[in-house]
Amino acid sequence: MAEFLQTVETSLAVGALYALIALGYTMVYGILKFINFAHSDIVVLGAWISLRIATEVLPKLGIDPRAAPWWAGGAVLLASMAACSIIGFVIERTCYKPLRRAPRLNVLITAIGVSLLLQNLGQLDLFFGTQPARMPSLLPNTPLVQWEFGTEGASRRLVIGLVDVVIFLTAGTLMVLLELLVYRSKLGAAMRAVSFNTETASLMGINVDRIVSLTFMIGSALAAAAGFLYAMKYPGLNQPAHTIWVLLGLKAFVAAVIGGIGNVRGAVIGGFVIAAVEQFGAFYISSNYRDFYVFVLLILMLLVRPTGLLGSTVKVKV
Repeated sequence: MAEFLQTVETSLAVGALYALIALGYTMVYGILKFINFAHSDIVVLGAWISLRIATEVLPKLGIDPRAAPWWAGGAVLLASMAACSIIGFVIERTCYKPLRRAPRLNVLITAIGVSLLLQNLGQLDLFFGTQPARMPSLLPNTPLVQWEFGTEGASRRLVIGLVDVVIFLTAGTLMVLLELLVYRSKLGAAMRAVSFNTETASLMGINVDRIVSLTFMIGSALAAAAGFLYAMKYPGLNQPAHTIWVLLGLKAFVAAVIGGIGNVRGAVIGGFVIAAVEQFGAFYISSNYRDFYVFVLLILMLLVRPTGLLGSTVKVKV
């Protein structure tokens, strides 16, 4: 029971990270109908920008990152989200906007090129370099809950740490805010209108360029939040072009596909589903194949329900 509950707790924390990243993929696809493969690199930027702020900016403000006050982590998170949203805006305006009416293949190649560009720029000493670094513990991972299971001599302990709780609550809050934005605001109505038909939305007075740019900014801000929270849970950060970041982005993309690409709620569900499959498979079968379980699930989903859990087929008049 202890191992089962511990796996559930880990799945919720990791699933929240996957869901945040998947939301960026699904939002851009919902608006422009293409996959922004550079989105995972925004997550990397969010993690490394958070590291630079924590290790270089906070000390200049007289704050020791190893004994930072409770609000320092929130300030670093907001600063990282703001920086990455600006980067997302610049990428959209300079790389994707000129290709708005170009063939999808051109946009796909451009997205891959932007991804490679960000990876290589991140390895320059001017930015983050090629050496791994460690994120300071802005939040002490103190155990909030400790339960003992079993008899004496054969007991197991369930430990729920502060970091996992903060990850789940922060990601959950951001997802709820996005839900309210998309389905309960005029901006969200405009985003859904652009997603449905760009030309008709433009004729109805909606500034399509503004909506697209805002979509990229919101998705990039969520990616930055995921990068910061990832650094809190796994403080040892690999260099920006490391394969672990590529796998993280691919898993989040799988989450978006499983939930239903283009569906905001589906991306959230998909994130938690693949995290559960990954964590339970690693614990009960073998941890050597944790990535294998995720991609097998993707293949099965594409065979059984290609549109995803919450996706819907598109009717085309022929």
